[in-house]
Amino acid sequence: MRYPDFIEAKGVFPQFVHVRRETPDDHLRDVAAAVRQALDTVLPQSGIQAGHSVAVAVGSRGIDRLAEMVAALCAGLKDRGARPLIVPAMGSHGGATAEGQRAVLERLGVTEAACGAPVVADMAVAELGTALGEVPLYFGRDLREADHSICLNRVKPHSKFKAPVESGLLKMLCVGMGKHAGALAYHHWALRHGWYELLVAMGQAMAARSNFRFGVAVVENEADRVCHLEAVPVDRLVEREQSLLEMAKRRFPRLPFSRLDALIVGRIGKEISGAGMDPNVTGRAFDLKESDFSRIIDATRVAVLDLTEKTAGNAIGLGNADIITEAVFAKLDYEATLINALTSRSLHKAFIPVRLPNDAKAIQACLATIGPVDPLQARVAIIRDTRHVQDFWASEVLIDELEDLAGGHIGPPAPLAFDADGKLVVPDLG
Repeated sequence: MRYPDFIEAKGVFPQFVHVRRETPDDHLRDVAAAVRQALDTVLPQSGIQAGHSVAVAVGSRGIDRLAEMVAALCAGLKDRGARPLIVPAMGSHGGATAEGQRAVLERLGVTEAACGAPVVADMAVAELGTALGEVPLYFGRDLREADHSICLNRVKPHSKFKAPVESGLLKMLCVGMGKHAGALAYHHWALRHGWYELLVAMGQAMAARSNFRFGVAVVENEADRVCHLEAVPVDRLVEREQSLLEMAKRRFPRLPFSRLDALIVGRIGKEISGAGMDPNVTGRAFDLKESDFSRIIDATRVAVLDLTEKTAGNAIGLGNADIITEAVFAKLDYEATLINALTSRSLHKAFIPVRLPNDAKAIQACLATIGPVDPLQARVAIIRDTRHVQDFWASEVLIDELEDLAGGHIGPPAPLAFDADGKLVVPDLG
């Protein structure tokens, strides 16, 4: 394919500096001990007794030390004579099939061998009535057939909306533990009732009508390490999630810029964000009734260079970019992406952006289409992905804005490097 002369003529890149931000190293050294302590606070009142089966709901997010925490949960339950089983709770992910969701957990290291409990995957659901008079409530059959159910999930800012409660235990109840049917119901009716309002209504109704006993909530720090873990009993879900979300927002990593000419995202994937790339970092969200994230950061052009291996072709979020590479397109499983988009009512996130053959051409196209801006003066940031923004590259023109960055280390300006195939070489970003 021949590319327009004006793009070739713009094949000059600014110099970049490597920026590394140091953050407090306050991650939990022993998450297994933290899980045991959390269980001690909720098990006595949970009704879980020796001989009872307990379904442990686990989602598709790439949470720090996920398998280790699930293993500790299962061990703690077995220590009290209970019989844990691990259940995928992830809505439409994994192609909305039991086999696909089992494979998602396996890619995250959550297996019977690693966690000491069988993995039971089933997409069938039971109906638990309605919320708000019309919204059907679904609960996984594999969860309901156990004597009790619990879940583990990260509390963090949501990728669709901003509210007192966003992504966490209540979302796991509505979307994950409701299986594909629950995810469809939530995303469908939220367009009438609102994301937050329906989240609370559905979550509270499902908690009251199911065998759900408690959730283990995790908060990660700026370096994506678990810094807080607690068990939240069923009657305190809304109250505790509000406090935990405030903690998560204070620790959420973001770029130190409000405006960019171009944001280059090294990779996107479901284990990084439910939106593939988090709009809390990119500022990009376009779908129905979604909050405006551009107030966080406004990037004129966004390019995506690759998909993660663990996303297994689910490229949801690529439609929020302007440009992708052929590497992204080649790895795209459009059926998995489409199922995710249709389920979440986020059609725009499955759109196919402009395709360029490699990283070099993609970045050239960004700089060539931002208007009358000298490429050497363009405001550009390059990140590994939206979970890792403590380490990034910034174009030389941004140095003045970085000088007062707390805990920041700025390297010397250097040109971008590409290999023989036009792939960006940025070893410091992994």
